[in-house]
Amino acid sequence: MWIRRVALAVVLMLPAAFAQADLPDTIKIGILNDMNGPFADQSGRGSVVAAQMAAEEFAAQVGGLKVQILSADHLNKPDVGAQIVREWVDRDGVAAVADAVNSSVGLAVNTVMAEKHRTFVATNVGTSDLTGKFCQPTTVQWTMDTYAMGNSMARAMMGQGADTWYYISFDYALGAALERDSTAVLTSLGGKVLGSVKHPLGTTDFSSYLLQAQSSGAKVIALADTGTDLINAVKQASEFGVTKKQILAGLFTQIVDVDSIGLQAAQGLTVTEAFYWDLNDATRAFARRFAQRFNDRMPTANQAGVYSSVLAYLFAVKAANTIEGEAVVAQMRKQPIQDALFGTVTVRQDGRAVHDMYIFRVKAPGESKSRWDTYKVVTRVPGNEAFRPLNQGGCKLVTQ
Repeated sequence: MWIRRVALAVVLMLPAAFAQADLPDTIKIGILNDMNGPFADQSGRGSVVAAQMAAEEFAAQVGGLKVQILSADHLNKPDVGAQIVREWVDRDGVAAVADAVNSSVGLAVNTVMAEKHRTFVATNVGTSDLTGKFCQPTTVQWTMDTYAMGNSMARAMMGQGADTWYYISFDYALGAALERDSTAVLTSLGGKVLGSVKHPLGTTDFSSYLLQAQSSGAKVIALADTGTDLINAVKQASEFGVTKKQILAGLFTQIVDVDSIGLQAAQGLTVTEAFYWDLNDATRAFARRFAQRFNDRMPTANQAGVYSSVLAYLFAVKAANTIEGEAVVAQMRKQPIQDALFGTVTVRQDGRAVHDMYIFRVKAPGESKSRWDTYKVVTRVPGNEAFRPLNQGGCKLVTQ
């Protein structure tokens, strides 16, 4: 079938120390993301490498299970993603799907995995609706979401007196959620939105959008997009001299985006991230191992999230002695996860994995010592302040 042509089969077989009666011989995990489109650098094949590393780390620490990593390109189409996942579960016996890296695809996969009673480790699905009105007992949302990114940025900007915003947003689920969630926090703190304009995925010319943003007089131009679109917007904003008078804020920016833009154009850009390779000894050690296997590239937050979430999933499967999604997610909720890359991670009733977030500012060329020496820390936002309060998302699973 044509689905097979978009699938990139990457298999890692780990020797089993013993077989468990209530588990299949092999735990199959599918890494579903954008392999060739606008989000390929953020996730793509690097996420597959990260999942392989997690499987190897699990084998080194515990063992006892065979792990097979599959991967496929969803082409940023929800129907394609849903079809791949159905075939993975029904035909190949896949126990979990991770990454997704597209909100619309993630919401579609969320429904399929709940129907199949298998785990969706929604590592890089941005929309906060995933653990809100669309929450499922089989889903854990790792790394970030639109509420955490927008909330963290809004609070940081208001702290600097930057109380008027203008949005340039994706015209699809992620952009709408980023704008909605950050606006709610901004206005609650006394800030104002002076305007908003939406653009389709794959936009190359941002000149008209930037002119509208400049003429608004807003103190902050907030980019509620990511990937190639954000890269194009920031490059053109530099040409327009936006940062000379206004703050340019990337609500969903990752280190590979800044690398593509270049420090000359990106300097001063303020971003929200859940991970940076140079935060501490543990993140640097992981980054070195990752770079050795992935073309000397530092891991993105997405790729680090895949590593951490897949590792946590495997430990939960081992402890629960089942691949039944509801039971595995319940196991992940039992106690805080001590993660090397994200610190203490707590999985809530709604499936949200809570951990610290960060506000970074992109360095000027003269401040950087190497290609990936990109960020300086503006502030760390504790997880319980960064993510939406449990009782405010509308999740049907929340009982308190």
